[in-house]
Amino acid sequence: MTSVKIPADEAEARAIQDELRRHVVFDEPGPPPGRGLVAGVDVAYDDERDLVAAAAVVLDAATLEVVEEATAVGHVSFPYVPGLLAFRELPTVLAALDALTTEPGLVVCDGYGLAHPRGFGLACHLGVVTGIPSIGVAKNPFTFTYEEPGNRRGEASALVAADGAEVGRALRTQDGIKPVYVSVGHKVSLDNACAHTLSLSPRFRIPETTRHADSLCRRALREAS
Repeated sequence: MTSVKIPADEAEARAIQDELRRHVVFDEPGPPPGRGLVAGVDVAYDDERDLVAAAAVVLDAATLEVVEEATAVGHVSFPYVPGLLAFRELPTVLAALDALTTEPGLVVCDGYGLAHPRGFGLACHLGVVTGIPSIGVAKNPFTFTYEEPGNRRGEASALVAADGAEVGRALRTQDGIKPVYVSVGHKVSLDNACAHTLSLSPRFRIPETTRHADSLCRRALREAS
């Protein structure tokens, strides 16, 4: 079973990020879009009960049909700190992934990879600890800036950090609909991350992986006793 160290405090969390960041691989293209198995992961919280539910849903990348799904429910193990969200989510996400019997070739996170204040979002963290290629597809641009991409599906523009570096792309997945914000997690190029996102989003703004995982983790949270 894949595990993640739970830090005692913010300082230790940042030290863990600094150590793991050195292991992120940015120079591999990753699996080809539209082929193989792709997993989506997402989490839902119940603050009153201090619970977090995670879902992992595996799709056939060619047909977008669900192959397998798994959930896990646990107690929140780390307080909310901007930039350190992965430590709240990762233990339960890993438990859901470990419950799968199939091994995906790519994991799509509802959140960030390189496009993160410390350059190490959930998609990076998850990719490094599991070794699985990973990308982040977020619903908002966080603290980064971008020029509005063209209005047609597939058009994109750079997501830019304060130092001018491109950390991801604003990608239009449907004509005339607000873009999503794609960033590399681990062992996938940015071009391929965007191609995967388009392949997984034939009808809606959000990838099918995320849509299925979002629905499943919310249901798991409701059903948690």
